[in-house]
Amino acid sequence: QVQLVESGGGLVQAGGSLRLSCAASGDITCLSAMGWYRQAPGKERELVALDTSSGSTYYADIAKGRFTISRDNAKTTVYLQMTSLKPEDTAVYYCNADTICGVVTTPPFGSWGQGTQVTVSS
Repeated sequence: QVQLVESGGGLVQAGGSLRLSCAASGDITCLSAMGWYRQAPGKERELVALDTSSGSTYYADIAKGRFTISRDNAKTTVYLQMTSLKPEDTAVYYCNADTICGVVTTPPFGSWGQGTQVTVSS
């Protein structure tokens, strides 16, 4: 079983920046793609950004030009650098990871973190 632990959320003023982290531990033998989703109150969870672990990244339109996803050298921690934050970025941000061996999977993957709250004030 894989544990994903997010950190780095908080309260920030519009225009500010935050860096989220998600560390994977446990059975990470087949850990591959990692990414971030977010869910605002009353809205569905939506994809923010993905890192495939092979050098490819994907950004949803909401993140393009403002957010950057990256991984540490061990590929067990994923980061989301968020800049130029807007009040509409307020949401719980969830880490998502693919930990299944030998099966081609598509996002959202099966492993989730507990979420970290990001609140952007106007």
